[in-house]
Amino acid sequence: METFNPLRDAVPLGEIKRALVIKLRHHGDVLVSSPVFSVLKAQAPQVEIDALVYADTAEMLTLHPAIAQVHTIDRKWKQLGTVGQVKAELALYNTLKARGYDLIIHLTEHWRGAWLCRLLQPRWSVGPVVKGRSKRWKQSFTHLQSAPGNALRHMAEANLDALRRIGIQPGPDERRLTLVPGAAAEAVVARHLQGFGLQGGDFIHIHPASRWFFKCWPVDSMAALVARLQGEGHAVVLTAAPSRDEQAMLEAIQARLATPAFSLSGQLSLKELAALTQVAKLFIGVDSAPMHIAAAVGTPTVALFGPSGDKQWGPWGVPFRVVASTRHPCRPCGIDGCGGGKVSDCLTSLSVEEVLAAAHELLAP
Repeated sequence: METFNPLRDAVPLGEIKRALVIKLRHHGDVLVSSPVFSVLKAQAPQVEIDALVYADTAEMLTLHPAIAQVHTIDRKWKQLGTVGQVKAELALYNTLKARGYDLIIHLTEHWRGAWLCRLLQPRWSVGPVVKGRSKRWKQSFTHLQSAPGNALRHMAEANLDALRRIGIQPGPDERRLTLVPGAAAEAVVARHLQGFGLQGGDFIHIHPASRWFFKCWPVDSMAALVARLQGEGHAVVLTAAPSRDEQAMLEAIQARLATPAFSLSGQLSLKELAALTQVAKLFIGVDSAPMHIAAAVGTPTVALFGPSGDKQWGPWGVPFRVVASTRHPCRPCGIDGCGGGKVSDCLTSLSVEEVLAAAHELLAP
């Protein structure tokens, strides 16, 4: 029996053989688009679904059970010179053309998605409504996806709105993030934990930094939190990206501790970071890709938010607590620190007690 669909221009799912989902953004953004693949595959199992992302974010989607192929654009192509870049772009275009997509879902306002829809000529294509864009943008897609102008919407739901626009209503249990670390990453992490004398489920994973430092809690506060957790008998494993700034922040935290925490600073790939978080009893961090990774692998998450919006970017699909200031009516402002000064008062004012209380709520049996 066919269900009634009120959408007059719904895409007939049975007629789709191949689809391409484009998400050209940072790691967390790409990971938060993972439910789009799961929902489309669940509701149209015959469809081969590919992804197009930046090369450095591919690990967010590789091994996803609903994805057939992950195609990538390397930001380093610009270093190849004009001829090299054109060759690389042409090779990508030929690969995508050969796939013969019936449907393209473009999840950002990046012009490349519009051009690819024009060049690849899928039967159906959906992209976002972007204020002030020309007819050329609007005419690149068969369907345009609207966004609320008066309210904040979680990015996971905003991504799924592209599917809603073509007639697919995601079930409540289909909207989880998906990230598969893989056996190789899990083995690496198991060896690291064994070296620390730890096993899965007996430690708290803390990733203090973000690539944007105005989203970070002060070093003194983070060190005090780690010390309090250690004092309660919890093992703490700290991680940081290989960048010099993040590693310096971790060293500064360690220097303030009477007993240094276990550290895997700069030693893990993204898949290995996911494998570590997956076996932690709790994740604590700021608004960053590792926070989304924790949610994707199902680990209870404490997330500290300052100038960025927790309603759009909070942990998704897991038990979580957001710790954010209620004393700053200006947040979320999206500015890189108060006045652009790289330090966010709404974050520096958060107390160790507040974060500890959130951790205790999630650790309670």
